[in-house]
Amino acid sequence: MSEVCSTRKERALSPTPPHPLLGARVLVTGGAGYIGSHACLALLEAGARVVSLDNYSNSTPEALRRVRALAEESCAARGAPPPSLDVVEGDLCDLPALRAALRAHPVSAAVHFAGLKAVGESCAQPLRYYHNNVTGTLTLLRALDEAGARRLVFSSSATVYGDPERLPIAEEAPLRATNPYGQTKLTVEDLLRDLARADARWVITLLRYFNPVGAHPSGLLGEDPAGPPNNLAPYITQVAAGRRARLQVFGGDYPTPDGTGVRDYIHVLDLVEGHLAALARGAGGGEARAYNLGAGRGVSVLELVAAFEHASGRAVPYEVVGRRAGDVAACYSDAARALRELGWRATRGVDEMARDAWRWQAQNPHGYRSAQEALS
Repeated sequence: MSEVCSTRKERALSPTPPHPLLGARVLVTGGAGYIGSHACLALLEAGARVVSLDNYSNSTPEALRRVRALAEESCAARGAPPPSLDVVEGDLCDLPALRAALRAHPVSAAVHFAGLKAVGESCAQPLRYYHNNVTGTLTLLRALDEAGARRLVFSSSATVYGDPERLPIAEEAPLRATNPYGQTKLTVEDLLRDLARADARWVITLLRYFNPVGAHPSGLLGEDPAGPPNNLAPYITQVAAGRRARLQVFGGDYPTPDGTGVRDYIHVLDLVEGHLAALARGAGGGEARAYNLGAGRGVSVLELVAAFEHASGRAVPYEVVGRRAGDVAACYSDAARALRELGWRATRGVDEMARDAWRWQAQNPHGYRSAQEALS
């Protein structure tokens, strides 16, 4: 018995093995954005050296200031070396600026988040979306290739599946985007597949997101949309906070349990953990491998509203209106490939997503802006 106890103590006291990304030099495009800021923090906590590139068109440097503070606190608590975060303001379409940034801050890998992402806006401004999302990616790839940094994780989207034939959606499902935003993601995926086939030095992973929700549990990082939110969760939190009068629920007559649309929601922390797994374990071999990042289960609009009402302790007034063109009844993932090949799966439920998102909203009623800035 004493030998068993001794073995258990030795295991408990044994040091935690270093993270596979310890010491890695990683470029994060769109590093100040909602997902990018959480990814920067997770990489820093893993011991990676991070370079954030952002033009702040839909973000603010304040997010990275908070990332740095959180990383410093985390590293100090663990007795780890101070975090290494370099911040570069620049545009993906500016090749000379990208070249200069990579000369000043050499990297070996990149996580590519930067891009415009509003479906409705993409329908009204397709040229802007193709230029930013496709041309920007081409420019980035050229700069990375010249710098010899050929490990890439691309932020794609479940929009590449369009209206799915069957559920859950696996990576082998037909790809048929139905709007310019989704088509830019699909175009970049095609480009990356061609690049991986042509040049075996590239290690490329395509991560198809479903619906990111939530925030960092500190309440210091979260989703901060400019203007009316395009996503459901921040709209719900703004209604709960009194910033908006009510939520419009588009369609109450779908063939779902409560008549509202069903989607796959994933906590932003689970999402960024998927990126770290892809960076650490992604394989090349002439293929740009695609993975779904989702919880693998559907949650209706009204179920999400109920979760936020419970988290906030406040009512979320809503009205059911007509369906939106292009919306589907249900969409959720089969994420088995990510578990099998990357060792990743979503572990946080919708209640935790709602609690963390509400904490962010309550602590930051005007997002990253101060109250004075919001009124100006």
